[in-house]
Parts: sequence; C-alpha cells; structure tokens
Amino acid sequence: MLRLTDVAVHYGPVVALRGISLEVPAGGVVAVLGANGAGKSTTLRAVSGLIRPSGGAIELDDRRIDRLAPEAIVALGISQVPEGRQIFTGLTVLENLKLGAYTRHDSKGVAADLDRVYGYFPRLKERARQIAGTLSGGEQQMLAIGRALMARPKLLLLDEPSLGLAPLIVREILQIIRAINESEGLTVLLVEQDASLALNLASYGYVLETGRVAIAADAATLRRDEAIRRSYLGY
Repeated sequence: MLRLTDVAVHYGPVVALRGISLEVPAGGVVAVLGANGAGKSTTLRAVSGLIRPSGGAIELDDRRIDRLAPEAIVALGISQVPEGRQIFTGLTVLENLKLGAYTRHDSKGVAADLDRVYGYFPRLKERARQIAGTLSGGEQQMLAIGRALMARPKLLLLDEPSLGLAPLIVREILQIIRAINESEGLTVLLVEQDASLALNLASYGYVLETGRVAIAADAATLRRDEAIRRSYLGY
C-alpha cells in the first residue's frame, strides 16, 4: 500500500532522513522505532505531506504522493494522529470529531462513522458536549484517534501514542487499534519510542538510527534478538 524509496528530508542544513526505504502492506501494522532524533516523526510528516522530501519517492497504491498538499493526501485515504494529540482544546468532543470529516460530503456516512467511533471509544460519547481541553490525557488521545478515523482512512499514521500516558491507558488504546485493524483491515504505520509496546502490536518493524534504516525485520525477530534489543531498542 505505502512505499517509501530513498526518501531524504532536510531541515535547512540539517539532514533528518538520509535515504530511507520502507513498505507498509495493505492491512498490516508496521512500527518505526528508534531513539529521539532518529527521524521517526519526520518520516510520518513526510508521508502526510507536512514536510516535502528533498529526495526519493513516496507512493500510495503505486501513486506518487510526495508532491501533494496535505489535504490532497488526506483525501486519498491517509490520516495522521500527531504527537502530542493536538486536538482543538476550545471545541467540544463532538466538534473535534466532526472536523475529522471535513473533507467528506456523505452526511449519512459521517453519522454512521460517528457511531462507529463512539462504539470504539464509549467515553467520547459520554463526553460529546464537553470541552476537549478538559479531558484527561488518555481521553484526549482517544479523541485524536477518533478524529482521524472520521476521515475514513485506509492508512492510519500514529505518532507516539503512548507519550505521557499511564501504561493501563496505553494498553487500552492499543487494544482498540488492534481491534480496528483486525475487524476492518485498517492499515497502520506506528511511530513509537517504546519498542516493546510497538512490537506487541506490529508484525514488522524498521529501526531508524540518525536518519537511516539500521534494521528491518519482522516483529518476532526484533523482540527475540538480544543484540538488537540492547543496541537499538533499549530494553
């Protein structure tokens, strides 16, 4: 579904990605791992069009997307849940969710997807009229994911979903992501610093180091190899 080929990204004179290549198959869950500054979030930002690569190609279903505007990429079926959630704190939960469907014009479909999101995240339904900024951190992360799902994506980009959350809440959220992937076939590209957490969800992983792919292997291999765990994954 998604293919990155020799993608390079620069922030001025700083090289953030040094020609990375990776693939995410349709219906799969793939993790991008690595330390802070390895290029994980930059990879997602390049895919979603928030930054433009200085080299290489990004393809969705064999179509080049690396020169498209972010809104055009959303319309093609990619939604991102950004690091730090970035919900609209002054709006209600319901208003945030509806903004996730701003590119859509099928009102019946939007209503059905709102019910679908509430089914996955019942707390959002309970707090539909509540101002989003008053939610707990875990509820805000649920809202950010729900907002992304309202676009009806075929590929969901998750950037550090565990950041700042209690382990119990993180497990709950990732169980829901797994359920969506298994029941609906939603493809997921997950960026996560907590390698153990990510590899319990993903089937394949790429380990980035200073903007390069250091290792690419199935999740079981990454979990099992002690040298890889110590050298690259920190556990």
